Amino acid sequence: MVEPPATSARSLRSVTRASVRDHVAEQALRLFDEQGFEETTVEDIATAVGMSSRSFFRYFPAKEDVVLGDPTPFGQIVRDAAANRPADEPVWVVLRRAFEPVEANTAAATESGLRIMRVMMSTASLRAGNLEKHVAWAAMLEPVILARLDGPDDSVRFRAQTLIHAALACLDVALAEWTRRDGAIPVGQLLDEAFAAVRD
Repeated sequence: MVEPPATSARSLRSVTRASVRDHVAEQALRLFDEQGFEETTVEDIATAVGMSSRSFFRYFPAKEDVVLGDPTPFGQIVRDAAANRPADEPVWVVLRRAFEPVEANTAAATESGLRIMRVMMSTASLRAGNLEKHVAWAAMLEPVILARLDGPDDSVRFRAQTLIHAALACLDVALAEWTRRDGAIPVGQLLDEAFAAVRD
């Protein structure tokens, strides 16, 4: 019998691990949504998926990570979306278009996205964690936006940070309204309205 290459075995393990992690996240979000984030323990989640609490921590450092996750990977996607916009495009438009991957993500996973937003909006510690995520995203976006602005260094940096954080506030408001309307209106439409309101 021919043994599979080691790389193939590692790849299969990675797929299996990702599948289990997704299942754990799905069940955890269901419990958070149904009975509350603070009220749901790691033991509750572990029981729902048929694993030990210790096994849960192999997939998530803490239950907060099920909702918030690592901000870096998606932040890099947003940053790259901004960096790839046409050089002559206005900065406010660049920032609006940078969130197109967020639109695509909510369209592809509406149910889980709504659950994440409902849980986050109802939990103070998660709202604070979401703010920290935006600080991380802003730091990633800053070099891209700085490169599109002219003027004295301090003035340009202040302007870039103001525009970036205003854009992130628009994203927050749009996602909150999307959640309030139970996904009935696309995030993209709500983002357009939020960005237009700030511009006006």
